[in-house]
Amino acid sequence: MFTTDNQTLPTRRYFTSGSLQLSYLDFGGVNQPILLLLHGHMGNARTFSAVATRFPDWHVIALDQRGHGWSSHSPEKDYSRNGYISDIHHLISHELDGRPVTLLGHSLGGVNAYQFAARYPELVQAVIVEDIGVEIQSDLNFAAMLPKRSNSLLELREALVQAGLRAVDYFSESVFEDEDGWGFRADLEGMNQSQACINGSWWEDWLTSVCPILLIHGQKSFALDLDQAKRMATRRPNTKLEVFAECGHGVHSDDPEGFVQVVKKFLEEL
Repeated sequence: MFTTDNQTLPTRRYFTSGSLQLSYLDFGGVNQPILLLLHGHMGNARTFSAVATRFPDWHVIALDQRGHGWSSHSPEKDYSRNGYISDIHHLISHELDGRPVTLLGHSLGGVNAYQFAARYPELVQAVIVEDIGVEIQSDLNFAAMLPKRSNSLLELREALVQAGLRAVDYFSESVFEDEDGWGFRADLEGMNQSQACINGSWWEDWLTSVCPILLIHGQKSFALDLDQAKRMATRRPNTKLEVFAECGHGVHSDDPEGFVQVVKKFLEEL
């Protein structure tokens, strides 16, 4: 960890998973229980920066999942369920000494979290799923239509608007600049393949694990409706539902204070 007068900056680390080099941010808290954060599509480890430092009793780790952030893009466009889950397993096994973790995942990261818990229950103490369901049908076709580079941030922002996106600020978090201009770190050509791999019905995965789960839902979300969220909480034992009536898909960014409060309460009750 590196400390400035205003903030404590996380340490960036790297590891390998298969043929890919992956990256994660370590927010500190060694020898404390581990809280592993998993971002959504087009996001990265810094997606949770506003809330990651709010858990002083935890060793907080945020992963750049394959195809995102500073992690490698898959040359074969392998954004399969097995690919993402294998990466999490490599991180826990090789970087975190095989210690059980609590997973907090948003959107894509939420699916990865509850599916990992179903496959590796011995490595998961609890799961927090932010605004994603078990009946998923969407597409990310817009990603492949975005420019690889733009001349300015304004031009890149306009490209997002023209693609029909409302949550421009959410997607702009993964923007970077190099000698060719402004672009996204995410694998734009692989995003729709990644989305296709999480489309489907995942009730079996959801119901298989037995660890405590907190499901957080933004009632103005485009990704999950309240009826499905209630069914997920009702059908699965040891599951708690928290609904944010005024939030959309990104509760952690729409209401960071409220998000931290419900997550802290859940963690304290474990």
